[in-house]
Amino acid sequence: MSTDTVRTTTAEDPDARLRRRYEQRGWYFYDWACSVYSTSVLTVFLGPYLTEIAKSAADPDGCVHPLGVPVSAGSYFAYTVSASVLVSVLVMPFAGAAADRTGRKKPLLATAAYLGAAATAGMFFLDGDRYLLGGLLLIVANASLAVSMVLYNAYLPQIAPPEERDAVSARGWAFGYASGALVLMANLVLFLAHDTFGVSEATAVRICLASAGVWWGAFTLVPLRRLRDRAKEPSAAAPRHGWGQLAATVRDMRRHPHTLAFLLAYLVYNDGVQTVISQASVYGSEELGLGQSTLIVAVLLVQVLAVAGALAMGRLARTHGAKRTILGSLVAWTVTIGAGSFLPAGAPVWFFVLAVGIGLVLGGTQALSRSLFSHLVPPGKEAEYFSAYEVSDRGMAWLGPLIFGLTYQLTGSYRDAIMSLAVFFLIGFALLARVPVRRAVRDAGNPVPDRI
Repeated sequence: MSTDTVRTTTAEDPDARLRRRYEQRGWYFYDWACSVYSTSVLTVFLGPYLTEIAKSAADPDGCVHPLGVPVSAGSYFAYTVSASVLVSVLVMPFAGAAADRTGRKKPLLATAAYLGAAATAGMFFLDGDRYLLGGLLLIVANASLAVSMVLYNAYLPQIAPPEERDAVSARGWAFGYASGALVLMANLVLFLAHDTFGVSEATAVRICLASAGVWWGAFTLVPLRRLRDRAKEPSAAAPRHGWGQLAATVRDMRRHPHTLAFLLAYLVYNDGVQTVISQASVYGSEELGLGQSTLIVAVLLVQVLAVAGALAMGRLARTHGAKRTILGSLVAWTVTIGAGSFLPAGAPVWFFVLAVGIGLVLGGTQALSRSLFSHLVPPGKEAEYFSAYEVSDRGMAWLGPLIFGLTYQLTGSYRDAIMSLAVFFLIGFALLARVPVRRAVRDAGNPVPDRI
């Protein structure tokens, strides 16, 4: 087994345990650092603001012309996010292979993190009609975040032995959600009381965007100080680029079919998770007639409860195993969105109840999926396999919104559209239930935990 993977013995050296805890605490702080980008920038502020900037630059037909292509100003943000996903898919496999072959994850993590943080801080300069600058910064920040998460996740098998991995992964997600909630609350104070602070609403938004970049960069110093790279002989072979490396990783996974089967299950149910997150606000505003302030409070509620949910499901995994706990969470997702499709219009309290249900299962589903996958990765290929994991997370993010949009187009009902997402959780449940995880761990060459 590679020395990159943590192993424990019944008589572990106390100093080794302390060093491991030191690294784990540093690892948590990257979630704390970067999650504010996902929450404050992507989920709340950047979409509406960049759309307004694009509209101010639009021609009489309501179109802007990036690279000479006519694009509806109202669609500019969505198309830019799609472009960032494509860039991410091309870059992540290259970064993962480079990290595995050189053993130097930390310099690559630092490069990706500070490139993303700088792009986010640069959003302070988005004013007037600078929609092209906004699109460029969004693509750079999103792609940098994706690459950094490949490298960050690849540390998990190195800093946590099998019996600790579920709890460590859950704490990382909890740190991220706590950070997102804390910064979002501060941002909302500035945004809602901007006159009191003597700034315009647009300036307040620009400060909120830039503050996420400053936060990301500042707290990235903690993991960079505490995490360490394991010595490894550099490979003479040059890493493949983009899809070529991804294809090579998938071919290698064919030797570990149960790992590939888990990745397929994750691809399906996680697409449902991501679509619920991205479309819940559309459902709340368009179908239930709820205002922006209600939707923002709901986002905060999800963030706060996701902390408790991640920690609680991490504890459940200790007694019931990660696979059974994830399967239980998929049942909870199905029940939650099924009940959500019957919410009465104009009743914020019931939308908050829906947010509670989403928050309690959100963090745990993501955290335990990451930790379970880490058991299925062959030693020495952590970053390479986690690049495929991130691609499955991001590269298929179009399917759920497509099903949601087609259902609405065919039925004219957002209630039917939100209910259509249950198919992702049901299929994901069926696929995951068929994965023999204990055998998959053994086949990957890793020790099998007592509970998994």
